[in-house]
Amino acid sequence: MNLSVKEFLEYLEQVKGASDNTIQSYHRDVNHFITFVQGHFDTKELSGITGTQLNAYIKDMEDRGRASSTISRNMASLRSFFQYLMRRNLIRKDPTEMLITPKVEKKAPEVLTFGEIELLLGQPYESDDKGIRDKAMLELLYATGIRVTELIGLREDDINITMGYIKCSSSKGERIIPIGQAAQLALFKYMNGPRNQMIKETDEKTLFVSCLGESMSRQGFWKIVKIYSKKAGIKKKITPHILRHSFASHLVENGADLRSVQEMLGHANISTTQVYSKLNDFKLRDVYIKAHPRA
Repeated sequence: MNLSVKEFLEYLEQVKGASDNTIQSYHRDVNHFITFVQGHFDTKELSGITGTQLNAYIKDMEDRGRASSTISRNMASLRSFFQYLMRRNLIRKDPTEMLITPKVEKKAPEVLTFGEIELLLGQPYESDDKGIRDKAMLELLYATGIRVTELIGLREDDINITMGYIKCSSSKGERIIPIGQAAQLALFKYMNGPRNQMIKETDEKTLFVSCLGESMSRQGFWKIVKIYSKKAGIKKKITPHILRHSFASHLVENGADLRSVQEMLGHANISTTQVYSKLNDFKLRDVYIKAHPRA
């Protein structure tokens, strides 16, 4: 079984071009299932796995209080795995074929208010190189709504401060995103001094580097957000992705059309972006109920 899992993960990386996070997630989901099957059933080969065993696994996750979204993600990983085995003729029947997974209730994304954003962005202490770098990273993330992996993957030549835009490249293509004056100023201050002091090698191309002069990691940036949200006294559980949600929600709230927001976020489907429109509808209804004398 382990050999097939290894080959599947290599397929995801080399053929599908999946990210490290996606590969790790699939690896974890498939391993959990195989451990469950081996512990509860006398099944030694992948060809012996049945739909009954998959349903038993779903029931086990439900009994352990796993969220519908977690169960749905596990099933998506297993479907992909067994479909891969079918294409390789390693099994004769796909046990996930008749599988019914629980419906996932889509929750509105958590966002920060304008006031909370101002508080957060005002925290970095710009009297040292680290503070200037942190300010630039936070300003840019909120200004563009790019993903954290895209932020830490930016190169120096992806930034055009004079024209006011950044070039964001990913496995899904390239997009040009405008940046406002606050982000332009923060980037200018960082790129014209602190970055040159922080880089380890003079030929370093990565835009944002750690205090060791190397490329910033996801975990490193997550710690930065955590530190400043605590300093700001914001009670919400803030993650870097909340800045992406806040970027999109605030644009829609201020009249931006969904197609433009979709393009900037890099969403393949407009339905993914529509959640921000619904979120804005809820806010309007809230304002109406609080303000209208006969609501």
